[in-house]
Amino acid sequence: MGTETSDDAAVYQLDGGRAIVQTVDYITPVVDDPYSCGQIAAANSLSDIYAMGATPLFALNIVGFPVGSLPLSILEEILRGGADKVREAGASIIGGHSIDDPEPKYGLVVTGLIDPTKIVRNSTSHVGDDLILTKPLGLGIITTGIKREKVEKATIDAAVDLMATLNSGASKAMVEVGVHACTDVTGFGLLGHLHEMTSGGKVGARVFLSRIPVLAEAWGLVQKGIFPGGTQRNRESLREAIVWNPEIQEEAQLVLCDAQTSGGLLIAVPKQRTTTLIQRLRAHQAPASALIGEVIEDPDGRIWVEP
Repeated sequence: MGTETSDDAAVYQLDGGRAIVQTVDYITPVVDDPYSCGQIAAANSLSDIYAMGATPLFALNIVGFPVGSLPLSILEEILRGGADKVREAGASIIGGHSIDDPEPKYGLVVTGLIDPTKIVRNSTSHVGDDLILTKPLGLGIITTGIKREKVEKATIDAAVDLMATLNSGASKAMVEVGVHACTDVTGFGLLGHLHEMTSGGKVGARVFLSRIPVLAEAWGLVQKGIFPGGTQRNRESLREAIVWNPEIQEEAQLVLCDAQTSGGLLIAVPKQRTTTLIQRLRAHQAPASALIGEVIEDPDGRIWVEP
């Protein structure tokens, strides 16, 4: 499995019962605390492995750091945060590479293992499937607010906890229940990643704003014009793919296109298994377990957004 449908990771089959899953991701800091930065970046990198239903085995650090302008103690804390998060995932960091870079960057190359008959792809949803989201939206808006010093400490702490939460529990739940498709919600936002699912599978989708969990503080920030440039670019790039109900205001459009860091999983599940999946997600302590819409017929992959 390669890049054909913009899936979350590459898969290389070793034999009849084993396949290697591999992905890479790294980010610039989204919060000030370096240990938290390391945890968030690691959780974000691991997420693609979980979206495929795989188990992480080991990881390699990718580091860019301005050696001449920041103390190495900051880098030490970033790496400690990443190592602790990878350890929480039951994997190990076995090496990596660093360069002198004017702007700090950190992430992981992650290698996982999966039974090739149990791979969860992003392009295999079925018409009639329910769509489940496992983390609330608004993280990109809130991290932009943090950079502009417009966010209270309690909101920062809640956002850090959410971004540092592994998608391991959600992944286990979907594998236990059996689902048709999955992706994780990161830089392209909810609707961008949903469009990868629909276009890859030659299906459409209908989602409902009222059902989608959103961090409350994000609404106030977006109303003040505080949101990432990537969020606006996401909305522009989806102009031809989204059918907006006239009641969906610009602020809500931006929230649904918000560029997330370490967001949740977006899962397509047969309707008869939806209740069981939500129960399993809650048992595995996924941050949210929201039924946000359904997969519909549309070979052009369009998405209808309703109030």
